[in-house]
Amino acid sequence: MSPLARRRLGRAALNAAGVVVFLFAVFPVYWMVTTAFKPNDQIFTTSFIPFPSPPSMDHISRVFTKGVAGHSIWQYLFNSTLVALSAVVLGAVFALLAATAVARFRFRFRTSFLILLLIVQMVPAEALLIPLFTMVKRLGLYDQLLGLIIINVGLTLPFSVWMLRTFVAAVPKELEEASWIDGAGRFTTFWRVLFPLVAPGLVATSIFAFITTWNEFVYALTLIGDQGKYTMPVALQFFVGQRSTDWGGIMAASTLMTIPVLIFFLLVQRRMVSGLVAGAVKG
Repeated sequence: MSPLARRRLGRAALNAAGVVVFLFAVFPVYWMVTTAFKPNDQIFTTSFIPFPSPPSMDHISRVFTKGVAGHSIWQYLFNSTLVALSAVVLGAVFALLAATAVARFRFRFRTSFLILLLIVQMVPAEALLIPLFTMVKRLGLYDQLLGLIIINVGLTLPFSVWMLRTFVAAVPKELEEASWIDGAGRFTTFWRVLFPLVAPGLVATSIFAFITTWNEFVYALTLIGDQGKYTMPVALQFFVGQRSTDWGGIMAASTLMTIPVLIFFLLVQRRMVSGLVAGAVKG
């Protein structure tokens, strides 16, 4: 076999593997969306029905009109949005400051701090549930969305700091030194020079923090007692009964739950791409 044919064969194999991975990742989403619009007789049939025929809005309309556990679906979406966006904003501020300190300054136990960040990431979140619950209870934040926001910031912060550190370290120090020579202070240099170049990394970590917080279930169920303050992942459990499961309702609510994530990702993705291009031009 010639080298050209071998390269073509390898490229075809990689493309085929990519298609398989894509289908494997997209199929659950496709099944969720199509099931949300299927009548009950098509959901529970043993025959494979790729698309609802005809499409039914019964499950979507029932979720909107009847709500979940006596509360409107909009209440759960609002709670999830408030917790996720608050955790993203607070986490981005703390992560950027910590990453800048770790990447730009030399201090004692700096390496130990970085290793500790990795160790914290390896600890299962469930292992921290009891001590964090006790802490939240003593601080008077039980059954408060503020307590859930603080916990989610802490859960996503180690990865955000570690990821942002690489972006900050990649920015040449000469750019900051040139700004200082021109008379700019540290804050002006940070805001006008460093921040625009690190913004793509900040967007990437924000996407991670948003998706992680949006899908978080265990802490939202444990730290919140009032059903009206539940987030969307916790609200989905009410579709599962002792003797039956409302699959149509679950899929309809899950489809609605993915829409804010898609909107957030599409909006942020454009800013991330423009930030990468701008950073490359400035460099």
